[in-house]
Amino acid sequence: MIGTLINAGAVLIGGLIGLAFGSRFSDRTRQTVLSGLGLFTAAIGVRMFLETQNPLYPLGGIVLGALIGEGLRIEDGLARLGAWLEGRFAGGSGETTSTFVRGFLTASILFCVGPITILGSIQDGLTGDFHLLAIKSVLDGFAALALASALGAGVLFSIVVILVYQGGLTLLATQAQSLLTAPMTAEMTAVGGILLLGVAIGSLLELRPIPTGNLLPALFITPLLVALVVWIGAVIR
Repeated sequence: MIGTLINAGAVLIGGLIGLAFGSRFSDRTRQTVLSGLGLFTAAIGVRMFLETQNPLYPLGGIVLGALIGEGLRIEDGLARLGAWLEGRFAGGSGETTSTFVRGFLTASILFCVGPITILGSIQDGLTGDFHLLAIKSVLDGFAALALASALGAGVLFSIVVILVYQGGLTLLATQAQSLLTAPMTAEMTAVGGILLLGVAIGSLLELRPIPTGNLLPALFITPLLVALVVWIGAVIR
């Protein structure tokens, strides 16, 4: 849970700075910082991919995961979920919807609906490595700064959602730790690196759109491929 606690702390600090000084940061400054974070995220993704012991596993996982993700339209589903929540709780005007609620909901969606949230929580739960969530914390802290300067203190209360949702994913991954071998974890990490590159290229650097959400099934397909190959090898022997 260390990564989730760091994430919550970063949102708190970023939000407080945004409330106090957010209006003083120019759009150019914000874009430059995001570009730097994008480059850093891409570098981390490459490092994670290099942990693979056999690149064919991540390749197979990505291909099969993409087919499943496109069939399920995961990326579109996440977008619809965000739009529905925003329309349900942050739409309208007057007393039914305040700036506070808009800030809370917008921040909660931004911080919790995305591939890096799932990937980081799983890695934290499985291996205790919270580096991905630390990177996400920097991104979320910067985003909280921008949102709080525009939407107010409601952004700070998204911390509750982060603790419950992201922390829950981490605890679930911890329970699954006993089912994964070292090779399965290594190949899952490699696939995670590919997804992280997708986030960097598509969302942070904005070089070209990449539906990274549709690749999320690869995180679960890849270790199954490793287990399948090991099982086949044992049967043949």
